[in-house]
Amino acid sequence: MKSSIQVPMSSPDLTDADRQEVMNVLNTPILSMGHYVQDFERAFCEYTGAKHAIAVNSGTAGLHLCVRAAGLAPGDLVITTPFSFVASTNALLFENVVPVFVDVDPKSGNIDPLQVAEAAKDISRFLPRRAPSDLKHARLKAILPVDVFGQPAEMENLRQIADTYGLKFIEDSCEALGAAYKGRLAGTFGDYGVFAFYPNKQMTTGEGGLIVTDDDDAAGLMRALRNQGRAPGDTWLQHTYLGYNYRLDEMSAALGLAQMRRLEELLTKREQVAAWYANRLAEIPGVEIPYVAPTTTRMSWFVYVVRLDAKINRSQVAKRLEQRGIPVRPYFLPIHLQPYMVERFGWQEGDFPVTEDLGRRGLALPFSGVMTEEQVEIVCQNLRQTLTEVA
Repeated sequence: MKSSIQVPMSSPDLTDADRQEVMNVLNTPILSMGHYVQDFERAFCEYTGAKHAIAVNSGTAGLHLCVRAAGLAPGDLVITTPFSFVASTNALLFENVVPVFVDVDPKSGNIDPLQVAEAAKDISRFLPRRAPSDLKHARLKAILPVDVFGQPAEMENLRQIADTYGLKFIEDSCEALGAAYKGRLAGTFGDYGVFAFYPNKQMTTGEGGLIVTDDDDAAGLMRALRNQGRAPGDTWLQHTYLGYNYRLDEMSAALGLAQMRRLEELLTKREQVAAWYANRLAEIPGVEIPYVAPTTTRMSWFVYVVRLDAKINRSQVAKRLEQRGIPVRPYFLPIHLQPYMVERFGWQEGDFPVTEDLGRRGLALPFSGVMTEEQVEIVCQNLRQTLTEVA
């Protein structure tokens, strides 16, 4: 039976002050390439301590620019994770760079640093089975870990591996704004860190992303590439590089700037919702709540993904919850089993068993900072009842 109280899958946390900042832009003739983007970037430099911040129109665009700035070329190899949103791998494929997957930690879902170390030592053991023969002589150039669900990966170990083998380090923190690993903010461990601001993220610009880096040359290149390859000194119709239209517009930047002023509030509200869930779900058999590693000194709750016991039919649970008015989603579907990845690289089921197990059992529950305790209670009651019915 559907509840009389609606529970959306996710909702942005917006105030009148946020909306007014956007209106301030609309009351001017400057809707692109104005001071709001610069102010937004400056706010991120202050927050993260990074020397440079480059605002772009999506996290995917940010990752792509990092691939370009890292000098990765067709056939180069990058160690990354198959347990992520597809954008982390797609950004490599845009440049015909080859993703070399290793499996993940079964508790956190983040890339396993022990396997990363093995791959860095002997990459030939980890190449995809359908890789062109010339890849046997290709060079490993970078590591691209993902801070899954708002929890930093094992950054200390990964950074050490990158330094040992002279690899570029691209940190995908698109899901982890505000998270901290041993007291240090996620996104600040790599040569470049990337954040994203889709409406279900901790803060939003509608669509948008941002790169942080301390590398002067890389920052200059990425600023040029986001603006159709126009370098400093180029006139309006001159373009030094092959670039893209990855600019963030002024309305989005204004919203982001307003949200940045509220970031601590936004993070705290999401922490409260996660705590409500943890208290209620701990009493429901067959449900495993998210794991927070000891090294995670602050979890930044992006989504709330539980794991169902392997004996439970997740599809049946999801269908019944939907019928009750409770939207849920499987999270994640393994990247290596996406049709275009299977066709291109020949990955098969069984190649990354931990990733596949998490993909089969993960279920994202409705989650946002504007959820009420009553809504959380309704979700948990319906989940408990549904699990009883399908047992």
